[in-house]
Amino acid sequence: MTAHEIDYRIYGEEMQFVEIELDPNEGVVAEAGSFMMMDDGVKMETIFGDGSTKSGGFLDSILGAGKRILTGESLFMTAFYNTLPGKRNVSFASPYPGKIVPLDLTEFGGKFICQKDAFLCAAKGVSVGIEFSKRLGRGLFGGEGFIMQKLEGDGMVFVHAGGTLAKKVLQPGEILKVDTGCIVGFTKEVDYDVEFVGGIRNSIFGGEGLFFARLQGPGTVYIQSLPFSRLAGRVLANAPQAGGRSKGEGSILGGLGDLLDGDNRF
Repeated sequence: MTAHEIDYRIYGEEMQFVEIELDPNEGVVAEAGSFMMMDDGVKMETIFGDGSTKSGGFLDSILGAGKRILTGESLFMTAFYNTLPGKRNVSFASPYPGKIVPLDLTEFGGKFICQKDAFLCAAKGVSVGIEFSKRLGRGLFGGEGFIMQKLEGDGMVFVHAGGTLAKKVLQPGEILKVDTGCIVGFTKEVDYDVEFVGGIRNSIFGGEGLFFARLQGPGTVYIQSLPFSRLAGRVLANAPQAGGRSKGEGSILGGLGDLLDGDNRF
């Protein structure tokens, strides 16, 4: 497996986008809906699966697309090719506030495992598959379910993390305990399991759930400070039209305080 060699540049701080520079005949594959802009001369093509196999019939394409359905992603991916002489650029944007993480798969032994909605785009030739959990506890309580995404190959991939990104390099036997929703991804050597929080007060009143994700080295782990599920939950909880309750931020008078401070929207 040989992926296309691509150059890139990441712009922005909180709402980032990545600009991919394509030489003639080079290509990049991206998650549906992540496209931002492209130069004239870049051809867009909708494909089944990830297009990592150059040969194979219709059945192979269906199987590749079926893997993406299991991870909760779109049936199709979009490939972008430079069809003209000279360099051309195509850009992809992050879906919500956070960081875009560039990963060279050759530095991680050709494989990286990430949460189901982390993948943004990759060099043409990278395989986007599925990783099944072999442990019942991890699948039921690990926050990511039984299936995670598996990125394989020898090219560049770009994943997205919410909020601020933390990179941890674990030594052999070193253990890191993480909120199950805060995992972005990890290298193939990392042992991933779940661990019960322990204690009745911690379990019932702690507000952090019943389980930690337990990551044991060696390997590299990427952690996000703001999972999208946490962000969406806070927004929905405070959206009046969705049944939420306005907290009257900044005023002990609540809704009446909103009228007095100028926030008069009904």
